[in-house]
Amino acid sequence: MPQSPHDRAAEYHNLAAHAHQAAATAHGKGDHLTAHELSQQAHEHSKQAYQYSEQLRADAKAKE
Repeated sequence: MPQSPHDRAAEYHNLAAHAHQAAATAHGKGDHLTAHELSQQAHEHSKQAYQYSEQLRADAKAKE
């Protein structure tokens, strides 16, 4: 069954949160390169979640 746009947005929010947590853990262990890469990944996931959320907002507004 295909995911709804709401589910995709939520998934990207969760992926971003997980990547942020992993980055913080890596940073705490002194692995700054991995932390930086994970932070970039988190940022990309956050941007995707934002795009899905904005599309949902625009779709809802268009239906009004």
